[in-house]
Amino acid sequence: MTTPTLTASARRELAQRSNDGLEITLYWNADNNSTSIDIRHLATDEIMNFPVPADQALDAFHHPFAHLAEQTALALE
Repeated sequence: MTTPTLTASARRELAQRSNDGLEITLYWNADNNSTSIDIRHLATDEIMNFPVPADQALDAFHHPFAHLAEQTALALE
């Protein structure tokens, strides 16, 4: 059995904002119905991406570092 490959066209931007040299983007992926956040540091063009539960997507968009810290803590348990 093979795992389906996610296509770039399946990823849809839902919201984007810039603040303090960071660009925050909320995405939805049609292939697997998942949501994720990209945080791009504008000065270095470095991008951090992490998944978020759909029911927390908008909150994660507004408070991405709080959600990232929560996910990190859950992963360490």
